[in-house]
Amino acid sequence: MNTSSEPLAYFLTWTTYGTWLPGDARGWVRADRPGVWEECAALAASCRERLTEPPFVLTTDQRRIAESAIREHCEVVNWSVHALNVRSNHIHIVMTAVGKAGDRVMSSLKSYATRGLKSVISNRKKFWTRGGSARVLWDDFAFENAVRYVIEDQDRK
Repeated sequence: MNTSSEPLAYFLTWTTYGTWLPGDARGWVRADRPGVWEECAALAASCRERLTEPPFVLTTDQRRIAESAIREHCEVVNWSVHALNVRSNHIHIVMTAVGKAGDRVMSSLKSYATRGLKSVISNRKKFWTRGGSARVLWDDFAFENAVRYVIEDQDRK
């Protein structure tokens, strides 16, 4: 059990630009309300119309670039990566960044992944959706489940 005021880790998730919009048939989340929301085709269509670039799907090489940039940045700033999975349309990471807020850490990781991707894709402006999920993991149970999900459960969906 964690008795510290510091979380054991963060479970961060963010999606690539335009690939998982509000109203999506797979379910979607809102920053201002808890839970997973059901499909809303009209909302999804409205969001698609407002995209300023085509949706961004990471290729295998781009996934490697993003992962490398994230790992390198974490090493430089002494953050611990416990699990990382860069998918074609989203990224999951379980990591520890002592003294840092989860949303700030996620913003920093997105920035460094973008820098890496810009080295091979110079004409794109948006790689990621705004925000993401920054769950705080306070205990071993939550930590172990998040690591297992990131490492083992992504291909079971």
